[in-house]
Amino acid sequence: MRKSKRPLVALVALLVVGLLGTSCAGKKAEAPLKPAGVPQDTLVIGVAEDADNLDPAVTVTNNSWAITYPCYQRLMRYKVVNGQGSTEVEGDLAESWEVSPDGLVWTFKLKQGSKFDDGTPVDAKAVKFTFDRLRAVGKGPFDAFPTLESVEVVGDYTVRFKLNAPFPPFIYTLANNGASIVNPKVMEREQNGDKGQAYLAEHTMGSGPYRLVEWAKDQYFKLELNPHYNGPRPKFATVMFKIIKDPSARRLQLERGDLDIAEELSVDQLEELKKNPDVDVREFPSLSVVYVYLNCQRRPLDNPKFRQALSYATDYEGIIKGVMLGKAVQMRGPVPKGMWGHVPDMFQYKMDLDKAKQLLAESGVKTPVTLGYLYADRDPTWEPIGLSLQSTFGQLGIKVEMQKLAYATMRDKLDRGDFDLAVGNWTPDFADPYMFMNYWFDSEFFGLAGNRSFYKNPRVDELIRQAARITDQAEREKLYRQAQEIIIQEAPYIFLFQRNYMVAFRKNVKGYVFQPMLLNIFNTPDMSKE
Repeated sequence: MRKSKRPLVALVALLVVGLLGTSCAGKKAEAPLKPAGVPQDTLVIGVAEDADNLDPAVTVTNNSWAITYPCYQRLMRYKVVNGQGSTEVEGDLAESWEVSPDGLVWTFKLKQGSKFDDGTPVDAKAVKFTFDRLRAVGKGPFDAFPTLESVEVVGDYTVRFKLNAPFPPFIYTLANNGASIVNPKVMEREQNGDKGQAYLAEHTMGSGPYRLVEWAKDQYFKLELNPHYNGPRPKFATVMFKIIKDPSARRLQLERGDLDIAEELSVDQLEELKKNPDVDVREFPSLSVVYVYLNCQRRPLDNPKFRQALSYATDYEGIIKGVMLGKAVQMRGPVPKGMWGHVPDMFQYKMDLDKAKQLLAESGVKTPVTLGYLYADRDPTWEPIGLSLQSTFGQLGIKVEMQKLAYATMRDKLDRGDFDLAVGNWTPDFADPYMFMNYWFDSEFFGLAGNRSFYKNPRVDELIRQAARITDQAEREKLYRQAQEIIIQEAPYIFLFQRNYMVAFRKNVKGYVFQPMLLNIFNTPDMSKE
């Protein structure tokens, strides 16, 4: 465990109560004015990394969504049932909706009275503008709407979506961050035809309960109430996100009371925190998975038998016990347990070095071989996972070079396919196996879009694309199962584990609801302190 960084601890603690003025994004923090302590009407969350971009039409990272999700509304939102998060959706801006029998036309009536944070009404024109802009920008978030043909204004508060083919998850995709409704006045900020991308990269223009008022890069975000929000007034007037890269510092600040919530702590840190009577460690079964990406476009990883050898040379049980302290289960196929489409009897690799050596010999790959392992500080489990692979792969004559990078640099390399091995997490944005099958294996989604092993199999493409176009769930399950059976044999990823979500709160923080589709995103409008 590393020592805490005292200067950073002091700076962040004092920033909390100084409340930092009201300047715009990108400016440096002002000098703190008061000693440590979090006001009752302020929530302070310690996070591991800065956001990359705040434009809902651009970003696909949880770091950014944590900021943007409470600043925007969408047509749909995830339901809370009996105080528990669910995978089902209900209307948010949408008052009602209907769909044509063929599933191609969706008509929504909007609630009246919703306003953006400058007082502009949220109407059908704003919805059309948002989706037209999403298409024009054409980045990752638009991938969630692969069959969207057009959006039409039917009336001031009625809007119609037309699809060119059925897309069963469509209603669910309207609750994800990419479907955030944006104030059309962003076009007043347009630069060189960018549809306002430069401005929205660092600002918010939504109708959610909060709005961003300050972003000191690599230091903090400050959200304040949207004065025009058309909903119950949140208890917290201010929500701060403190960027504290050292997990030991995050833990220390939580224990001191300088943070209300600390994210991305290691399992052993969380176990120790359970002994603190002022801290509450909460744990939830989640759909979050951790894989090792094997770059199928690079030699010798383009050889399926070599990839199978790596899958047999992975110590799944040791990683789950030693790194996750048992707070995870080994994956059985790409679709996690709890999501329909999961196949409970799917073939599962186990560590078997003799089998690995046999497959390595059959692959024709001569050892020694050196493979780079790409990771970052973003997740404290990534380094020990790499060290485990380094140990077991070494017994096959395969040297693993640990390549630690800044998270942004790592993501850039992932997107360009500039790596051998890399580790990563994935959580679904909507409740459909499309999130795990189409994004991860369709050869149209190479890179950060989802297919991070750069895997290509025409038969798999055919099966998963067909599954995404029909509405019969039983037929979809059959197609996804056939695809999974091929994928497991070709081993483009090492399917490590599905883990529990664990997060540490100060004990006086109440009202948190875990939402499996919104990992690392807090329902701050509904939370409070005793």
